[in-house]
Amino acid sequence: MKKDIATPARTKEILAKHNFHLKKSLGQNFLIDLNILNGIVDASGFTEKDGVIEIGPGIGALTEQLAKKAKKVVAFEIDDRLIPVLEDTLSPYSNIEIIHEDVLKADVQSILASSFNDVEHIHVVANLPYYVTTPILMKLLEERLPLKSITVMIQAEVAERIAAVPSTKEYGSLSIAAQYFSEAKKKLHVPASVFVPQPRVDSAVLKLTIRERPLVSVKEEAWFFQVFHACFANRRKTIMNNLVHNLVGKEKKSLAEEALHRADIDPMRRGETLSIEEFAALSDELYDLRN
Repeated sequence: MKKDIATPARTKEILAKHNFHLKKSLGQNFLIDLNILNGIVDASGFTEKDGVIEIGPGIGALTEQLAKKAKKVVAFEIDDRLIPVLEDTLSPYSNIEIIHEDVLKADVQSILASSFNDVEHIHVVANLPYYVTTPILMKLLEERLPLKSITVMIQAEVAERIAAVPSTKEYGSLSIAAQYFSEAKKKLHVPASVFVPQPRVDSAVLKLTIRERPLVSVKEEAWFFQVFHACFANRRKTIMNNLVHNLVGKEKKSLAEEALHRADIDPMRRGETLSIEEFAALSDELYDLRN
């Protein structure tokens, strides 16, 4: 068996063999540290009975470590230049399926049904490209896929925002959206030095444990999302101002006032001070009044 992919020498050798040049537009930064990869695998907590989805396998550094422990790995790769590279680097493993598709456009639900019919649980474990982190995470959460957890390496700053609590500067609509569907915990800090090429910022490993049911019960989920997004549209403005300017309109200011009153929320507060439960109450009051 060849040496692990995730070493500086082997990575260099693979890139040279396939004459592969990294594409900045695809956010390609390859991991060259086995300790970090093992940390990601450990943080995810999957077992040999489970299936794992990976997004953006690159040259297969993480994929290889996943395949050593999981029952099956399905990896989505968008870059056609990497398909022959992955076929080469991952040839020793029979439990890996590479899907040459953009995960944002893929019918992930049906792929899970056909590829993971004999596993106990399904987990996502990935080193996500920075430029599509939020859309990918929201797709995985909003589509209500049968996932146990999502463990991803992402930009440290984004991990802070997702795991943030009310009344902190990091807390915002992304925190609420992620925590509505999952329990978010930062697991590891990852320095830029463990990548080739080195990104300009540090990364973090974040684990989202999927909730059996959303954190709060709301009358209309899409409306709830609209409400809290509106309340964070301008962080310096009060909830009242944000609701009027970004949701209900000036002519319906009284509707916003009444909803805030009924939800027992001071209209002079700012969005980042409200808990998810308070946003749920506000959303339901606005929903009733609007209808």
